[in-house]
Amino acid sequence: MMNFKSITFFVVFLSCLLVSKAEKVEVVVEGATPIAQTDEDFICVTLDWWPTNKCDYDQCPWGQAGLFNLDLKNKILEKAVKAFHPLRIRVGGSLQDQVVYNVRNNIENCQPFQKQDKGFLFGFSIGCLDMKRWDELNEFFNQTRAKVTFGLNALIGRKESETEKTLWVGDWYSHNARDLMSYTISKGYTIDSYELGVSARIEAKQYAKDMATLKNLVKEMYPNPKTQPKILGPGGFYDKKWFDTFLDASGHDVIDGVTHHIYNLGPGNNPDVVRRVQDPFFLTQIAQTFKDVSNAIVKFAPWSGAWVSESGGAYNSGGQLVSYTFAFGFWYLDQLGMTSVYNHKVYCRQALTGGNYALLNTTTFVPNPDYYGALLWHRVMGSKVLSVTHKGSPYLRVYSHCAKKEPGVSFVFINLSKNTSFEIDLFHDLNLNGGSPNFEFKGHKKREEYHLTPKDGNILSSIVLLNGTPLELSDSLEIPELKPKLVDGLKPISISAHSIAFVIIRDFNAPECS
Repeated sequence: MMNFKSITFFVVFLSCLLVSKAEKVEVVVEGATPIAQTDEDFICVTLDWWPTNKCDYDQCPWGQAGLFNLDLKNKILEKAVKAFHPLRIRVGGSLQDQVVYNVRNNIENCQPFQKQDKGFLFGFSIGCLDMKRWDELNEFFNQTRAKVTFGLNALIGRKESETEKTLWVGDWYSHNARDLMSYTISKGYTIDSYELGVSARIEAKQYAKDMATLKNLVKEMYPNPKTQPKILGPGGFYDKKWFDTFLDASGHDVIDGVTHHIYNLGPGNNPDVVRRVQDPFFLTQIAQTFKDVSNAIVKFAPWSGAWVSESGGAYNSGGQLVSYTFAFGFWYLDQLGMTSVYNHKVYCRQALTGGNYALLNTTTFVPNPDYYGALLWHRVMGSKVLSVTHKGSPYLRVYSHCAKKEPGVSFVFINLSKNTSFEIDLFHDLNLNGGSPNFEFKGHKKREEYHLTPKDGNILSSIVLLNGTPLELSDSLEIPELKPKLVDGLKPISISAHSIAFVIIRDFNAPECS
């Protein structure tokens, strides 16, 4: 019979085996032709209008991060944006439909949003943007070389229906937008795109009519096709009937980007959020939405492209204990992977700073873990998306693109499993017809690997390690350098439990990536 010490040793030994269990997985890449293509600047973040007293579930996580209050002189903020060179920034959010632009100085008492109990959307009054603040914002965008999408007020000129509550009726009044564009052009400010995204309900055919109005306005104000901003819409959540009707009625070449929002994790106080971000079956459910949007564009507006123009995972300012931690990266990077596979051009994260889901801490601007995942994606994942499959555990998520700016193939591996690590062997599918066997790939050049793990193995930590070293600002508040480790190309790729890895293989012979 075993004595107590023997039993204890056996249990500890068994636990170690379970924790260190490695599963071999064959990953097949088809590098002959891309399956989709993103914009070169796929990563995007939102700067939102929410005021300090935007509160959810007895907490007010926006602080001074709203567009009226944000400290645009903060050096960490500036350096965090500059690191992307460029970062696409969307100026917008739920309150954009309550912002008026005081271009002519004819709005008395031009003030930011005020809390209102009733009579206004989201419990806030109309907010007034004066040109001094618009100048300050554009100085920041110019300084950081940001690529700007501006969300216009789509409710000006409309009123709430007397017969159908929550429906807004009437034509969009474009005069205030014209004034803002005129001022913006006169100052030499560059806007990449304008979004007429709505936070209220409008009939699809009416909205299509308004998009045509915006398109004509932009053509008039920006006559040079080479510098003409793109037109985006409608924002909001995807509804098949509404989107199909809208796109069918919009007319040829009116809309450049079809935008929609994703908040598939439920409310921010949902205790199930941390489980959901680790559940591959839950994460995969949203793929149907991405596929449906992409299919609608192919059918009704093939000249345009799909954009996720706002995505925070959990609505009402993000998951309270999850959205700023390492765990949220499982959801975020998987979203980036899925949307790129389904031919989305741009993915806008809510938010750069503000709320629980911010890439930068709302108070200190110190980067949260997802900031580094976004930055690595931006730097190593090119615009051409490759087909990649495996028959291993569903807890291993894999996405592959041509490498950015240099020859080679880049991968992101997301290991949702707490206990299982993976040893990856790569195979190259060289036959488009599937008639030939796949060939195992053995690299002769060293691989570049970036392994992201949470501090102390705790996925609810807000500190992330790159190849075992904590990512922290330098004493001079510089964003840390992201250096890969170089690994023998003949060895399998090792992905530890509860980790995310970016891997670049320079000598992977993919014709599209040479």
